[in-house]
Amino acid sequence: MSNLHVCTISPDLKELLRKFRFRRATNNAAIIMKVDQQSSEIILDEELEDIEDVDDLRNNIPDTQPRYVLISWRINHSDGRVSFPMAFIFTTPRDCQPQLQMMYAGSYNYMIKECNLTKVFQVRDIEELDEEWIQTNLNK
Repeated sequence: MSNLHVCTISPDLKELLRKFRFRRATNNAAIIMKVDQQSSEIILDEELEDIEDVDDLRNNIPDTQPRYVLISWRINHSDGRVSFPMAFIFTTPRDCQPQLQMMYAGSYNYMIKECNLTKVFQVRDIEELDEEWIQTNLNK
């Protein structure tokens, strides 16, 4: 049952995810993914490079529809080190369509496996996603 999934991932998106995981850039970046209800396929919604701040990221994520978001974010550590951890964030607003929410929830574990990340989070209210949230969760 653990490999049951509702949606497939488009081949182009799979390749983009692979390249993103092995990127060497030193800027904040994100891949925002959505479910195409017609084809039951997870597709690219938007690719963001050189994200200035968390507000910029949050403004690109719809607050009324679920999204999968893969981010690489600059973290300045107290000892002077800089790291660029990656994380998978599932945004799932409370008031979105139940059918759409089920499609995302049904493909959630499949997406985590495909992204091959250990930092995985769910955000119900997009306003929760702020600089403090990023620093707290990605610094673990």
